[in-house]
Amino acid sequence: MGAVFVGQQYLQNVLAYEPLESGAAILPAAAFMLIVAPQSAKLVISKGSRFTLLAGYLFCFLGILTMLVLWSTEASYWQVALAYAFIGIGVGLAGTPASSSLTGSVPVDRAGMASGTADLQRDLGGAVMQSVMGVFLAAGYASALAGQISSAPESDQQEISSQAEVQVESSFSAAEVAAEKYPQYSEEILAAARESFVDGQHWAYLAGLTAVMLGAVLVFTMFPRHGHETELLQEYHEEDRSRQPAGSG
Repeated sequence: MGAVFVGQQYLQNVLAYEPLESGAAILPAAAFMLIVAPQSAKLVISKGSRFTLLAGYLFCFLGILTMLVLWSTEASYWQVALAYAFIGIGVGLAGTPASSSLTGSVPVDRAGMASGTADLQRDLGGAVMQSVMGVFLAAGYASALAGQISSAPESDQQEISSQAEVQVESSFSAAEVAAEKYPQYSEEILAAARESFVDGQHWAYLAGLTAVMLGAVLVFTMFPRHGHETELLQEYHEEDRSRQPAGSG
């Protein structure tokens, strides 16, 4: 969710996609998610939740890494589609074991509560990562743009007021407003803003990669291996059967 949040801004601000085009650009993620999700359920049965979750983390990592390495001021659509395809595969693989590991480890009469908890975790985690990556994006953008201004010729720096400097460093949309206000420098302002946005999104994607790696470490160390998981699920199943009233089937 955090990567898509940053990515949509990148497509519209840097690559100048129209809103409809940027929305359509994410379709490879949805397509691969639909293709992979049924296979994820089979993998959970044959390989276990731990293996399937880690496979999902790997593809999410590859997706964000593609964004970090290939998404520049002149990226082609295949580079955009490749990143979203990896994200779609990762989410498609990880979604089933993330939910089933919760619902399968509680009594049947509390499966609805577990499902609601899974939804809450996903939505809350997505909101948190959007906030975190948004903060890194803004900080990286401001830092990169300030660096470009400071490295400009002194004659150009003198023509930039402190108010205008603060304005263009605050956000990409503010830089667009400044470009309209100073049409003689419009191309330079927008070019600097695009380059700075790409630098800022690098900060955001590094934060995303760190989160993915931390999640993978937790899954690798805390989730039971396939054999142990099967034993635990059998235990839970027996407990559920013992709770059923006699003669209830």
